[in-house]
Amino acid sequence: MYFYKMAIEEIEKEIIEEFELFGDDWESKYEHLIDLGKDLPKIKDEFKTENNLIKGCQSRVWLHSEMLGETVVFTADSDAIITKGMVALMVRVLSHQKPSDILKTDLNFINKIGLTEHLSPTRANGLVSMITQMKLAANTFL
Repeated sequence: MYFYKMAIEEIEKEIIEEFELFGDDWESKYEHLIDLGKDLPKIKDEFKTENNLIKGCQSRVWLHSEMLGETVVFTADSDAIITKGMVALMVRVLSHQKPSDILKTDLNFINKIGLTEHLSPTRANGLVSMITQMKLAANTFL
């Protein structure tokens, strides 16, 4: 299967443009986030283990990573719909990227779409935990 790899910055720009379509309507932005979660490729049941649970998330969030060629491929799932959308965004941005690119990215799109300011403190902490876990995984593949 051919996979066109976009740079992290290109994917971030795409996400920012998507969220700008909703203006200041955060109800619609949340609905979009939920839809992104519904489209998240399913993590295999065998990877829904205690080891793959992200610590620091109030919801249960599983994250699996593996090297495929020169890139890290992430799969994930969550038992909460907003959180599943958040992890879907992170997988979209960071999956199929080189470990070094994952480690050096600042993920500016999160603030540009206003996500952190519209999340509850527990969800914001969960997002930080997701990012930390994904960068730790990338680091192990260097």
